[in-house]
Amino acid sequence: MKRSDPAIALLLAALEEAFQSRSWHGTNLRGSLRGVTAKESVWRPGPGRHNIGELAVHAAYWKYVVRRTITGAKRGSFPLKGSNWFPREAVDAAGWRRDQRLLAEEHRRLRDAVAAFPTAQLGTLSAKKKYTYAALIRGIAAHDLYHAGQIQLLKRLRAR
Repeated sequence: MKRSDPAIALLLAALEEAFQSRSWHGTNLRGSLRGVTAKESVWRPGPGRHNIGELAVHAAYWKYVVRRTITGAKRGSFPLKGSNWFPREAVDAAGWRRDQRLLAEEHRRLRDAVAAFPTAQLGTLSAKKKYTYAALIRGIAAHDLYHAGQIQLLKRLRAR
């Protein structure tokens, strides 16, 4: 989805590059998940450490939180119970595909909300009065890249 406003267009480009579009920085979040099997998605590098499946659902959750914040929507509509981290211990191929679809759907919904966001409000403080709306949107793109890097590292550690 394109928008002619330069500020919104730039934020949308950042979201897309961090999640699924080709860019100079290397693997994006969706690319880091490509080829990961259900079994690989639940492998842990050590006790108490997160696995790839948990990172994917965590990223979906925070896309939901930012979307909810910029739209003013009420809490409680995320499809999974809980918040922030969602344990993934044993998941079959269908469950892993569901988690990946959840991530893609939350990304699409966030992207649509950003595309519709009023440019004049980008510099205003969010409802939580801690960050501007623009900072929240830039931050969720950075969040995707942060976890893409973690996933790439987990894949390499598992292959050892």
